Amino acid sequence: MRRSSFLLLLSAAALHAHVVSMSTGELRVDGPTATFELRMPLYEVAHAAHPETELLAHIHFAGAKLTHSSCHVEDAAYVCRGEYEFARLPKDSLDVECTLYQVTVPNHVHLLTAMRGANTDQVVFDQRFPGGAVRFHPPSRAETIGRESAAGAARSLQSAAGVLFLIGLALAARSKTEAVTIAVVFLVAEWAARPLGPLLPVTLSVRFLEATLALTVAYLAVEVLLLPEGRSRWMIVAVLGLCHGLSFAGFPATYLSGASLVQAVVLVMLATGVLRMPRSWLRPAAALLLAAALGWFVLRLVLPS
Repeated sequence: MRRSSFLLLLSAAALHAHVVSMSTGELRVDGPTATFELRMPLYEVAHAAHPETELLAHIHFAGAKLTHSSCHVEDAAYVCRGEYEFARLPKDSLDVECTLYQVTVPNHVHLLTAMRGANTDQVVFDQRFPGGAVRFHPPSRAETIGRESAAGAARSLQSAAGVLFLIGLALAARSKTEAVTIAVVFLVAEWAARPLGPLLPVTLSVRFLEATLALTVAYLAVEVLLLPEGRSRWMIVAVLGLCHGLSFAGFPATYLSGASLVQAVVLVMLATGVLRMPRSWLRPAAALLLAAALGWFVLRLVLPS
């Protein structure tokens, strides 16, 4: 009963902790000029002291000068429009820097759509990836999928807590069948979490997000240590899947596709190694995982984001 209650509380905390703060932008380039429209939910604007000037000041287009700007409230959104002039005509690509996370919240994500004539490109920016380039030539479908999948794969392995939980999932598997079950439950939960993101407008700092994930890893390590014959590990695995799925809720589906592929490959390699190692090593390995997870949990609560 206590374990079920703990899992319920842990699940609720994880759901709220991984909702992505998000804004969208649309850039239209016409010769040496361009117009940009930024849309941000009103509750996000509360973090900015002077949104009428700060928001557009944190988006830079290479070689472009802001000549006019205006902001207003429109349908529960804060909308800013800017007009730009380029010193020279943009070529096939345009470098963009977006640091909106500095004036909103650390886990803010900005989805930029850029258009020039019939050509359209889309780029996602956040604290880990504040810079990128939009390209004004029609990318092939394979190129788009490959680029976005690679970005998602990179994001999935950048978190220390994320790597720890993959190790925890491998340690939790006691057979090949259970390893496959755990992997499937985790990946399905990640995808099931995508539609939940827009429904939970709660934003928390990056360090809180990783602290929550580290806590779930610690619980999984306790399961391995104290309940070696436990039959409900899939429950905590589902919670982990929801945590990570919600962290990708603001990104195109191809990002999660890349992340899922990398996670599956890493899980196969880790589980293969765990199943081949002497079983007497399992408890010491779980104890080390518990110590690492708790250490990361404490660090993320103490250190600044």
